[in-house]
Amino acid sequence: MKMLHRIPVELIFWITALVLLAIAEPIQHGHIHHFTLCPLANMGIEWCPGCGIGRAITQLLHGNVRESLAHHWFGIPALLIIGHRIIELVNRIIDNNRKLKYKEERYV
Repeated sequence: MKMLHRIPVELIFWITALVLLAIAEPIQHGHIHHFTLCPLANMGIEWCPGCGIGRAITQLLHGNVRESLAHHWFGIPALLIIGHRIIELVNRIIDNNRKLKYKEERYV
């Protein structure tokens, strides 16, 4: 149970988000109107700097690069940034476990 407290919430969030995007069914650009929390889209403004990134990542995770770029050009950089952040957080956990193990061995 102590191990679960050492896992950052951010790591759980990013991994869960990527898994949910990976299991989502990719849709073609402009074919389905979907529910959105975007205030600009809900006001009827069609252009938003962030809308489509999730669908772009879903397309990428299904291997559809061209469709991903059609949804949003930032999907590829966003996936790389999220992947880098996950690796960074996992490395931090590994380093903390090494330090903790070293302290335990030193003080016992």
